[in-house]
Amino acid sequence: MKRRAVFMDRDGTISEEIGYVNHPSRYRVFPYAAEAVRLLNENGWLAVLVTNQAGVARGYFTENLIGSVHDVLKDGLASGNAMLDAIYYCAHHPSVGEPPYRFDCDCRKPKPGLILRAATDLDIELASSWMIGDRYSDIELAHNACVHSAFVLSGYGRGEWEYQREAWKRQPDLVAEDLLEAVKKIIETNKSEDDLSES
Repeated sequence: MKRRAVFMDRDGTISEEIGYVNHPSRYRVFPYAAEAVRLLNENGWLAVLVTNQAGVARGYFTENLIGSVHDVLKDGLASGNAMLDAIYYCAHHPSVGEPPYRFDCDCRKPKPGLILRAATDLDIELASSWMIGDRYSDIELAHNACVHSAFVLSGYGRGEWEYQREAWKRQPDLVAEDLLEAVKKIIETNKSEDDLSES
């Protein structure tokens, strides 16, 4: 049986936005991230991270560093009894760097490759799944992958929401202050829908 997933952006959504993270010591997980992911774990949702990491293509850091940063993330979540079911990242850039990282791939958000790969690997039902992010490109990604979109005001979110959204072609399905509020709304919304379908 296919499962529902919540896909999450990394920088600005589950952790602080500081630009390119070129050392694990600079990486900071938001204090509410573990509770948000734990709620997904406890309510039967897959928790999947999807992130662009073009700093590799730009030569700012290696793929090994991405793994080290994600170890910090996993440790931070584990301290709050939470875990991600999978992490997918894109290290490519279409016009910067050298091959194999200079590549017009299908996985650089807002293209849907990361989510589609996760859907195949984890047997995910996309129509009932969500994408949470702090950039308009995350809304575009959700549309391209045929999942619902949740926009958070952490990271770049508040600035984009207040100053840029009038120019957006698409609007998110829900807006929340941060990842924890978004997860609570998603779980609540889907419980209501499940109750209706069962009645």
